[in-house]
Amino acid sequence: MPHPTELFTPRLQLRQWRPSDLEPFAAMNADVDVMCYYPTLWTREQSDGFAERVTQLIEERGWGFWAVEERQSGQFIGFVGLHVPSALLPFSPCVEVGWRLAKSYWGLGYATEAAQSAIAFDFQHLHLEELVAFTAIANLKSRAVMERLGMQPDGEFDHPQVPAESALRRHVLYRLSKPR
Repeated sequence: MPHPTELFTPRLQLRQWRPSDLEPFAAMNADVDVMCYYPTLWTREQSDGFAERVTQLIEERGWGFWAVEERQSGQFIGFVGLHVPSALLPFSPCVEVGWRLAKSYWGLGYATEAAQSAIAFDFQHLHLEELVAFTAIANLKSRAVMERLGMQPDGEFDHPQVPAESALRRHVLYRLSKPR
């Protein structure tokens, strides 16, 4: 079993999840602004279940959706990292780079900074040829992060885990190839 990897940026630490992360994570997942591009807010049980699953995946692989901590304050601010989507997507198999941060940490460049670190880890240690990212078409903030990361748009698709009647079902796909 690999040792869980931790990544450091000038302002952030990407690390394994801790029990103390569960309360602020649940609050984040119950925030209507944070979750506005998801079909529903998450219950505490859904939030804890997600944290438990990604913690286990990091234990198994050494990488995943890491908890992100602001180094100066020691505050949990959300998650960023790499993940193999469980849904069968039109472009599967794949590894995605993804993030979700508490609203008070938006607009500070943290998602980009942490995702750049996760991408560098992937290309230097996992040696994958490509990463993807996807979001609801209307999620312009996440799309802007994807573009700052150098990702290129590559079409749209209907996310199979979003109800057909939802305005959030249609997603945009971005890709990033390993530098040559």
